Amino acid sequence: MAFGLVLFVATSLGAEKSQVAVGIDVLEQQKFAPLLRTDGRETRIALVTNATGSDSQGRRTIDVLANARGIKLVEIFAPEHGIATKVDSADIEDSKDQSTGISVHNIYGRTDAERRPRQALLRGLDAVVFDLQDAGARFYTYETTLGYFLEACAGAGVEMIVLDRPNPINGMAVQGPVSTAPASFVNYHPLPVRHGMTVGELARFFNGERKIKAKLRVVPMQGWKRSQWFDETGIPWVDPSPALRNLNAEALYPGIALLEQTNVSVGRGTDLPFEQIAASWVDAKRFSEYLNARKLAGVRFEPADFTPLSSTLSGPICHGVKVTIIERDAIDSPALGIELAAALLHLYPKEFEVAKMKSLFANDRELARLQNREDPKRIVASWRHSLRSFRKVRHKYLLYPELR
Repeated sequence: MAFGLVLFVATSLGAEKSQVAVGIDVLEQQKFAPLLRTDGRETRIALVTNATGSDSQGRRTIDVLANARGIKLVEIFAPEHGIATKVDSADIEDSKDQSTGISVHNIYGRTDAERRPRQALLRGLDAVVFDLQDAGARFYTYETTLGYFLEACAGAGVEMIVLDRPNPINGMAVQGPVSTAPASFVNYHPLPVRHGMTVGELARFFNGERKIKAKLRVVPMQGWKRSQWFDETGIPWVDPSPALRNLNAEALYPGIALLEQTNVSVGRGTDLPFEQIAASWVDAKRFSEYLNARKLAGVRFEPADFTPLSSTLSGPICHGVKVTIIERDAIDSPALGIELAAALLHLYPKEFEVAKMKSLFANDRELARLQNREDPKRIVASWRHSLRSFRKVRHKYLLYPELR
């Protein structure tokens, strides 16, 4: 489900744009040396990927590896949203890749077991290759899929090779409360909502901090700077999921998605998912005025009415706000999520079901402060210590310098 690259409404003028070589590009440059066996025998691999897995020429990683000399691509695994990133359902059947005829195994089911690779499918492999574009938010499920494959590879004695890709919302910002809830599919490991790591760095982090002890190699990118947003990399945009259609949505996602499981619409089923939020019981003008008076960095709000055609509150017309990005580097998106929730709780205490933020928020103490009507700016300011501690741990797993 590929779209043309969508730029921000307001972006940094004169932003430097470069052509970043992602992991699969670097692997091709190296003539697949990291995958080749030293004894000359064919390397048997599986690939975890979807439509986001392609090289700078637009060739699917599936096709690149299936046609590489000395390599035998045996199995393909597809995460949430399926191999084409078009499906918003757990009901995806296993299939065959139409181009190569290789089996595609769906690893997004309704149970934890269905979300983990079966050990039987890993037996006899030399390596599992992972090539997915992440969204840069702790609760995006591709990150848990990464962790599950690290565990499975460690258990099967199979090497895992991660082909790195950019953090699309830059690798500098570390924001939000560090999760403290038990592990789940939206909270694989204690992380802030916005962790500022690439998928390769996350793999190193999970493998080290969780003591998984998988045999792990990361093929780093070339030319990526931590301060870069996705539209500065020269990499073609491909939707990582049906509701993340542009970089505006990705930038706002770590905040607006915090409310996704509550009784408000976050724009799913409309043309602007994760760029607007509303409910039938909201007064759009009052809501927008209240939020603008909070003077949140990097964004402004305007009244919006829309009717979701699917997902939460589909059917009736909803009233709320559209979020416009003024300066993306100034945005603290998890703080935006807290401000939205606090505003709804203040204006509509009987209607807004704030307790349903529990799963994605993944921090009961901080959620209780929100429920107790503590000022959102005070809540956000109190995260500094835990974020500073997290940064210290995170630093040893980074592959790219923290230079602006």
